[in-house]
Amino acid sequence: MISKETIEKILDAAQIVDVVGDFVALRRRGANYMACCPFHHEKTPSFSVSPSKGIFKCFGCGKAGNSVNFVMEHEQLGYVDALKFLGRKYSIEIADREETEQDAQNRLRSESLLAVTQFAQEFYTNSLWNTDQGVAVGLSYFKERGFDEALIKKFMLGWAPTGRDSLSKAALKAGYKKEFLIAAGLSIERDSDKELVDRFYDRVMFPVHSISGRAIAFGGRTLRADKTVAKYINSPETEIYIKSRTLYGIFFAKSSITKMQKCYLVEGYTDVLAFHKSGVDNVVASSGTSLTTEQIRLIKRFAPEVVVLYDGDAAGIKASLRGIDMLLEEGLRIKVVLFPDGEDPDSFARKNSPEVLKQFLEESQEDFIAFKTRLLSAETKKDPIKRAQLIQEVVASIAVIPDAISRAVYIEECSTRLNISEDILSTEVKKLRKKRQYGAYSSEFTPAPEPGVPLYFPTLETGERLPEFITNTYCEPAEKELLYYLIKFGEHPLYGADEENPGSVTVSQFILTELSNDDLELQNLIYKSIFDEYYLVKEIGQQEIQKHFINHRNQDFVNVVLDLLHQEHNLTIKQFVAEIPPEEHLLSTMVPKSILIYKAKITAIAYQNLCKDLSLAEKDKDSIRQNELMEQLQILMHIRNSFSKELKRLTI
Repeated sequence: MISKETIEKILDAAQIVDVVGDFVALRRRGANYMACCPFHHEKTPSFSVSPSKGIFKCFGCGKAGNSVNFVMEHEQLGYVDALKFLGRKYSIEIADREETEQDAQNRLRSESLLAVTQFAQEFYTNSLWNTDQGVAVGLSYFKERGFDEALIKKFMLGWAPTGRDSLSKAALKAGYKKEFLIAAGLSIERDSDKELVDRFYDRVMFPVHSISGRAIAFGGRTLRADKTVAKYINSPETEIYIKSRTLYGIFFAKSSITKMQKCYLVEGYTDVLAFHKSGVDNVVASSGTSLTTEQIRLIKRFAPEVVVLYDGDAAGIKASLRGIDMLLEEGLRIKVVLFPDGEDPDSFARKNSPEVLKQFLEESQEDFIAFKTRLLSAETKKDPIKRAQLIQEVVASIAVIPDAISRAVYIEECSTRLNISEDILSTEVKKLRKKRQYGAYSSEFTPAPEPGVPLYFPTLETGERLPEFITNTYCEPAEKELLYYLIKFGEHPLYGADEENPGSVTVSQFILTELSNDDLELQNLIYKSIFDEYYLVKEIGQQEIQKHFINHRNQDFVNVVLDLLHQEHNLTIKQFVAEIPPEEHLLSTMVPKSILIYKAKITAIAYQNLCKDLSLAEKDKDSIRQNELMEQLQILMHIRNSFSKELKRLTI
């Protein structure tokens, strides 16, 4: 583990212009530097580097970050490896924090497990190529499947001999310890005589590699026709092999995934190999296990789009739908390709030319929500109960999508496909999102209002709080505006907020109090997560808070904060003054105004929704409901007028 002090030393030394300048020809433009972006093709430079802020941002593709993020993206390295890369550049010794005896034991144990697994991989590979049995059985099988020698060597395929203890004996003879053979899942100790036997024998072998290319586990396939023998045996979870964080083929696919900005997701080892044989390298396999959040985020590091490949097995497709919802939840674009009946990715690739496979993949892609709707619609027929269940299933998938525009588009499309009102779908989606949001965030992160912070303005004649019938509403631009002031000026004093103690209330205290008083929460989940985390770290000071988010491990946080710090903020009041004062001098006007605009937009949306409800109540001739809605509309009209007066006062 790299010590915190060493990380800070590297971050301080790694000047952004110096780091980026090693890879890109920078040209000064004012206080910043510009270049053509190294992450996408462009003719007009849109890649900006800010020496003062220590960050880069491409206004074309949106990639942004600090020196470490740049190295991670450009060199396709993990966070720790990027730090080591920069440490070497600046001759900073990567001295881990003082290693305890337990740390040393853990490190040596991991190294020993990797070493014995590497030995096993070489043993199986050698057995495939250099033993009579390996050549006659194992190599013949691979070649019958259409895998040429180059592909077999690339993926380091192998053969586990028929002897029950061949690997164990060879490893012990080579000096590897019994305990590590067992811990790596390669050998099993017999109860009867405590001797080792091999977990894998008489099988063709598929090594599983980490993202850095090290063998960490194996899958073994029997070639026997005996149905009492398990077709596949896989390594158990070990200290170096955590299934939930591993994807088969990721090491060989990551460059192609990054280049194509798309990842094909299949089930098995041979699916991956068959695609590579056909020149489709951007493919990984879940190896028959359910997708996990860690696996999804691993894919997301390299591409924003996943294409899930299915064979014609309806039961298997339905079982995997939950995993697809998890992909949607992480903000990935999801498409589906369904192979013809009786075909799977492996068989289809073997039967057809590379050109036919690539054409089929491109032409057969279907958006996942549309696919799910079509798949489940076929079962509902005229059964109203099943139809209701179908709608709930589709709504559940739409609700997990983080992007509001995408959700709106899907709601519109599904409304047409399912012949159901957009309003109904939208309402159900909002209900599910609100339920998920409170469950995921409120209990752990939502900070309590700070005591003693006086309510500033605006004070409405209808009372200090918005009426309870107004619910949280998604207002992305207004939410972003509040987050802008929080990130950039959160710990600045807000003069005028407390007339008795000028400057005693900060921007962050004022914003939190105003939202809490009306039970309002940001609806953009990323904005809300940043908002909540801000109040957990606010004591470290404004500059350190910005540094905290710029160097955050969550790249979504980094991108949002960099966008906020980069943007040229247009202040309306500047249009009315001859000399433009610094923005922090205008906070006492602009921050309350932003709060007011936010609440005004929520109120306006609530007013529009009430008008629609009133129209429906009139059609239904529901007089009780009409009277109730009319009362609520009068309250909102009064609030809107109050907001309007305050906004005019602030703008003048």
